[in-house]
Amino acid sequence: MIKKLWLISACICASMVSYGQRVGSSPEYIKALTAEWKGERFPDGRPKVSDAILKRLKNISIEEAWGVLRNKGYNNQYEGEWQVIWPDSAMTGRVVTAQYMPLRPDLQAQVKEQGKVEARAQQGGTNSWPIDILQPGDVYVADGYGKIADGTLIGDNLGNSIYSRSKRGVIFYGSVRDQEGLEEIKGFNAWIKGQDPSYIKDMMLTTINAPIRVGRATVLPGDVVLAKKYGTVFIPAHLVENLVITAEVTALRDEFGHQRLREKKYLAGQIDSEWTEEIKKDFLNWVNNYPGKLPMTKKELDDYLKERNY
Repeated sequence: MIKKLWLISACICASMVSYGQRVGSSPEYIKALTAEWKGERFPDGRPKVSDAILKRLKNISIEEAWGVLRNKGYNNQYEGEWQVIWPDSAMTGRVVTAQYMPLRPDLQAQVKEQGKVEARAQQGGTNSWPIDILQPGDVYVADGYGKIADGTLIGDNLGNSIYSRSKRGVIFYGSVRDQEGLEEIKGFNAWIKGQDPSYIKDMMLTTINAPIRVGRATVLPGDVVLAKKYGTVFIPAHLVENLVITAEVTALRDEFGHQRLREKKYLAGQIDSEWTEEIKKDFLNWVNNYPGKLPMTKKELDDYLKERNY
């Protein structure tokens, strides 16, 4: 009898969860999605990658970041062929995701009802909901399924709100309107698939901070994005610190190798293959006398090199 009552209770709970499908993912769900992250988190469950790492990531090339991820088996984290408002300005940040779909009235009604339960703003469109939760350092990433005309997720009003909250910009697999106005927001940047003067129409928000697809890439809430004029790379939070130092060391190795090749101290084949003990010692001496400021601390570099056969 007790077992039967327990099963009935479980079914009722499952039914309630199904009926009350959230628009914004719960902290527990986000923690489960990002379980390999062991550091600090935001109240919404997203990994809180440090500002210092975000700053260092800006200096990493798209190719270096992509290469580190590929070596770790993450083959679907890059998307290119963007229109960028300010192509020469890089952007890094912690991802907030949003999923949009073609409008279906019954589903949109359910989303709006659930929005009331989650205390989301009832004035204006649901495309403002992801903006309302942005924190400093966040990047708003949305799958607008490539819709351009009538698919404009923001104009300059929402653009100002985004920048005031996050001090970042947006990455939309979709479009924006009033690009001239967006360009006037100092510090704001956008990676988009197009722009159009039309308003958003016949599309709807379905989820916030759930997994989304951005072109070739799979993106999770709490990922860290590296966005440059050459493309965007979405980095799992638990990999970003290792990715940064790996790419920084690779850049130092390249700088050393290029210098020694110009000096004709080594042959190209020697630099382009596994280094001899002589070259390794030369590299360590070169690093110890590096004329500029190293991107990492000396301890970080020493710890990294101890574990690598370079």
